Amino acid sequence: MNPSVRQTIEALARHFDDHDDQLGLTPHEQWTLQVLKLAEETGEAAQAVIGARGTNPRKKHIPADWSDVHAEVADVVITGLVALQRMRPDDAAAYLREQLASKAEKFLPAPAAPAEPRAV
Repeated sequence: MNPSVRQTIEALARHFDDHDDQLGLTPHEQWTLQVLKLAEETGEAAQAVIGARGTNPRKKHIPADWSDVHAEVADVVITGLVALQRMRPDDAAAYLREQLASKAEKFLPAPAAPAEPRAV
């Protein structure tokens, strides 16, 4: 994770931890609420897609505006990073790198082996 991004995520996580600590919530209660917040943000992203596609028959069709979708997806990513930081404050960045590498290995083709030099 980029250092400035990591610092911001860490600061947000501390802020939300402090807030929830003042409410007397246990760490597991805090994590549960943070994951529910992630689900809420995902729902807002889905709602923005439905709006951009104009597929809600109860609402007037508005031309597609994907900027709201972009903003909601960013909210999902930020909320997910904050959730991970709150649950793994000591190694969130390293854990994320490991998970990303694991997913990349699973879904992306292996890099091609370098070609053997030909004898001349």
